Amino acid sequence: MTTATVDLRHFGHDDLSQIRQTLLDVHADAYADDMAEFDERFPWFVDHWGGNPGSACVIGYDNGEPVGFAYGAPATEGREWWREHLSEPPADTSTFAVSELMVRPKWRKTGTAERLHAALLKGWFEAHAVLLVDPDHPKVQALYEAWGYRKVGHRQTFPDSPNYAVMLRDLR
Repeated sequence: MTTATVDLRHFGHDDLSQIRQTLLDVHADAYADDMAEFDERFPWFVDHWGGNPGSACVIGYDNGEPVGFAYGAPATEGREWWREHLSEPPADTSTFAVSELMVRPKWRKTGTAERLHAALLKGWFEAHAVLLVDPDHPKVQALYEAWGYRKVGHRQTFPDSPNYAVMLRDLR
């Protein structure tokens, strides 16, 4: 599999009803062998994220078949929760929060994840990008580090969620 055949398409807040089932289907395939109870709430997360007027999504298609996606949104000013993990937050704390990035198994290790991630962040003017990574997946964390993220702390978003690694990347 090569990334040359993957077509990246951009979507926004108003497109959620059109892309929702695609996101759910990709998630089901991506986690088919490793679905934790926490992951079963993914539809709620999609709707919560999609309710943000600034939400953005990039879906990759190979010959019309969805292979993966990345979505996120600019963080609300003053609610940059990652600042609590730094001794001295930067002067400009504007942040793009990367909520999800997943690629179906058949298209993993093809560069598709990096292309989806880069396409999602392109064109935004925030100073930072932030995301959470399950520390039980050190290869994923290492991948984000290779893309310029650094671990700044840990955060458990819900009582039954993993204690995620907080990853921050300067965009400027």
